[in-house]
Amino acid sequence: MIRLKEAVIVEGKYDKIKLENILDALILTTDGFGIFKDKEKQTFLRRLACERGLIILTDSDSAGFLIRNFLQSSIPPSQLTHVYIPDLFGKEKRKAVPGKEGKLGVEGVSEQVLLDAFARAGVTALQSEQPPEQPLTAADLFELGLSGSPNSTQKRKALLQKLALPERLSTTALLRVLNTCVPREAFYEAIKELET
Repeated sequence: MIRLKEAVIVEGKYDKIKLENILDALILTTDGFGIFKDKEKQTFLRRLACERGLIILTDSDSAGFLIRNFLQSSIPPSQLTHVYIPDLFGKEKRKAVPGKEGKLGVEGVSEQVLLDAFARAGVTALQSEQPPEQPLTAADLFELGLSGSPNSTQKRKALLQKLALPERLSTTALLRVLNTCVPREAFYEAIKELET
C-alpha cells in the first residue's frame, strides 16, 4: 500500500473504492460534473492543494479530461500532480455495457495498471521517521459530543465552520479529513473554543 501526503481526487465513488485498496491517503471525489457547481468543494480542494498537494486521477475519456482541465484551471500547477491511466478498452464489471468511448475508467483497470500510472507520475510513498499519530475514531467524536447527542449536528457544523471545512462532510468523511489534514492541536483548540 502506498502512503501519500497528497490528497487524491477522482471522479466517483467506485474509483475511490478501487484506490482505497492500494493507497493510504485522503481520497475525494468530484461527483462527476458536480464539481462544476460545488463552490464549497472547489475552495476545499484549493486549500488541500496549497497545504499538501493534490493528485488528479480521472478516467481517460473526454469527460475525465473535461473534469481534469476544470480542476487545473483553478489550482496552481506547482500544487498539482497529474496521474494518467492508459487507454484500455472494455467495460467495468458492474456495468451492462461499456462507456460511450469504450474505455475503462479508474475503477475498471487493474491495481497494477494504477500502480504503474502513479510510478510514471513520480508519486512515491511517504517516508516518515515518526510513527503516525493514533487516529481519531467514531468513539472519539461521540465522546466529544460531535455525534450521537441531541445537539451534535449543530456542534459538528460549528466545528466544520471553525476549521474552514465543507459543511456537508459526513461524520465518516470528517474523521478522514481530521486524521489526514487537520493538525491534532488545531482540532482540540477548535473543540475547546466551541465549549467556551
